[in-house]
Amino acid sequence: MRDIINGFLRFQREVFPKRRELFKKLASKQSPMTLFISCSDSRMVPELVTQSDPGNLFVIRNAGNIVPSFGPEPGGVSATVEYAVAALKVRDIVVCGHSNCGAMTAVATCACLDHMPAVRKWLRHSDAARMINEAQAHTDEQARIDGMVRENVKAQLNNIRTHPSVALALAQKSLTLHGWVYDIESGSIDALDTDTDCFVPLAEHRAARP
Repeated sequence: MRDIINGFLRFQREVFPKRRELFKKLASKQSPMTLFISCSDSRMVPELVTQSDPGNLFVIRNAGNIVPSFGPEPGGVSATVEYAVAALKVRDIVVCGHSNCGAMTAVATCACLDHMPAVRKWLRHSDAARMINEAQAHTDEQARIDGMVRENVKAQLNNIRTHPSVALALAQKSLTLHGWVYDIESGSIDALDTDTDCFVPLAEHRAARP
């Protein structure tokens, strides 16, 4: 905690004064253009990875970057998605997985989660990805885990399409969905090419073209 407190005091003393006008502008309203859904993993920091200023990203973080399908009893993720799309009018949604994800590793290796029943139940939202990944051939366990990370991104993109606000925005062509996988060691991102259903380096993806 001492490091966190000292960090805030340093922010207040050194960083905030240089960005005072930005924070003054943000004090009364926000208008982010992107909803960024990522894992809670401490190594994945959306604002750092995308070099985004405060106010640019509306962020959801949870174990496994999961978006449950819309249901009769929507939870916090569903409410946040709905607010981002219907109220804030975001134009893009990014679902971003990452390498060495603990949640996806547990799913891919069928780890026993009896001691974490809430986590076990939460990860059931990745069942479709698990079944697809298990049906594929993998050279080794690491490849199986990497495949699970990617299939999970695809599955969560499918899940988010079931949300009424998202379905409407997609039908009106006012919203675009993106699937990313961030590699912690190399700092690279692969993006899902919906035409081929494969991941390609982000720099080569059509979304990166001028």
